[in-house]
Amino acid sequence: MRTKVAIITGGASGIGKQTTKELATLGVNLIINYRKSERQAIELATQLAEKFNIQAIPIQADISKQHECARLVNKALSLFGTVHILINNAGPYIHERKTLMEYSEEEWSYIINGNLNSVFYLCKEIIPIMRNNNWGRIINKGFDRAETAPGWAYRSAFAAAKAGLVSLTRTISIEEFPYGITANMINPGDIRDEWKESSIEKTKRHENQTVTFSKQGTGQDIARVIAFLIDSHSDLITGSVIPVSGANDVLSKSNHMYYKKFLPDHFTL
Repeated sequence: MRTKVAIITGGASGIGKQTTKELATLGVNLIINYRKSERQAIELATQLAEKFNIQAIPIQADISKQHECARLVNKALSLFGTVHILINNAGPYIHERKTLMEYSEEEWSYIINGNLNSVFYLCKEIIPIMRNNNWGRIINKGFDRAETAPGWAYRSAFAAAKAGLVSLTRTISIEEFPYGITANMINPGDIRDEWKESSIEKTKRHENQTVTFSKQGTGQDIARVIAFLIDSHSDLITGSVIPVSGANDVLSKSNHMYYKKFLPDHFTL
């Protein structure tokens, strides 16, 4: 089978980096998109190309902008002639806690464009290529319980974009299934800081040489699910929204913190 080509947005760091590494082990040629992490992207591409004998090319682009998405895809086509896999990993996020009324119009637009419109921009460019191949895999990334459109205090723009992305993912899955293209969404749990680039093994507890389960999610947990979804035998898995959260309620803590600002100390939710 012809070697597959994948575009991974935000693929130089965090969960995207673990995904990039996982796909490299499968022999996939890679376009590693980044916005600011040039050094990390170049180092990662060089490392993976040498270790797995693949082609790995870092390409800078701000995927919140339509013209840069087009440039990213055109560059990929000039290098490989096709694209088989699109991993929409990048998702702009404002870490500062802000209510809806505290967002500026610029911040709101950036979050919506980067998390929802970017998928539209890239799919418009890439789906015709996948149709021509009669094969394609599109993987989008959300947050825990995004498929239920939950409220999320301080994260209104991000939550709205990802909830909309659930519907878009399912719509793409319906429209593109006749062309051999699948579209799925993964909803990570609370994976923070160094755990985004950690392996599953690092979270295990070794007791008397017996490996027990871990409650901490890692970037590799997400990457392994992606590897399964892009497999050529995963044709019938499409339109799925898959939680990878250890059954934890990620949003309850954030929403509880918001209410605690207004409720008496002795009141509990």
